[in-house]
Amino acid sequence: MTKKVDKLIENIGQYREQSFRIAPGLRLHSKEEAVAFVNERGFILFHPAKDFIMPSLWTATAGDRPVPNEHDDPGHVSWGWKDALLGKRQCYYGRFLKKKMTFISLDLLPSFYRLSDNFDDYEHDYEVRYSSGSMSYEAKSIYEVLLENGPLHTLELRRRANLWGRESQYRYSKALDFLQTELMIHPVGIAEAGRWNYAFIFDILPHYYSKLIEQAKQITDREAERNILHAYLRSLGAVNFAETVRLLKLQKKRVEKRFAEMAEEGICHPLSESQTGGDYQVILKELLI
Repeated sequence: MTKKVDKLIENIGQYREQSFRIAPGLRLHSKEEAVAFVNERGFILFHPAKDFIMPSLWTATAGDRPVPNEHDDPGHVSWGWKDALLGKRQCYYGRFLKKKMTFISLDLLPSFYRLSDNFDDYEHDYEVRYSSGSMSYEAKSIYEVLLENGPLHTLELRRRANLWGRESQYRYSKALDFLQTELMIHPVGIAEAGRWNYAFIFDILPHYYSKLIEQAKQITDREAERNILHAYLRSLGAVNFAETVRLLKLQKKRVEKRFAEMAEEGICHPLSESQTGGDYQVILKELLI
């Protein structure tokens, strides 16, 4: 690579040290700062992923290092913040991006919900999904239990959904993951239950956030895509279209169009293959050299 390419890649790395809060002077020290970080970035992971790049609460708290198994590691203070935030309605938390535990700001949550496969009536629309074959019987059973009973911890949820027992564990976990990644349910608290006296309490997402559906209806698909992609670009500094499509489950043509619109507004700039070796297709304008 040329010196110019090396310098551009270096600029992107330095930008991420700031936006990811990797630099020691930018680390988080409280759950209040954690919420502010989620709001600043729009959406982040709880722990860093191995197969894609995103800011995470762990990295912003403990630095750019692996998550250790030792429970007394100082970085695990972020676990306590996460638990303390459940039920406070300060940000969304659940298994979402590539089935990773994800935080989303309340400002950006309606955009993600707008682009989901959910409709306007959460009390009945799941039946359409089930009838069309896009929802499993197990997911339907779990959803109906929450619909009928309100928030429940995972052990009670399994029992009432008739998914108790070792033979049902995989089907239950798969259904729970589906409902979370589809933004239908999410954890809202912790119960002292089960072997480890630690179990998530789940609720239906638009039941818990009662204004979410109406908020999502107030924005267009184009606006939702733009909101999400702009936040993503502001976090990473430069993005790869293929990775963006894979991570955010957006159509490539629509991703390209939204970034082209942002380029026209002077927010970002397209990159040729020679500029970064094909690693990135668009970059924040202030990082361009």
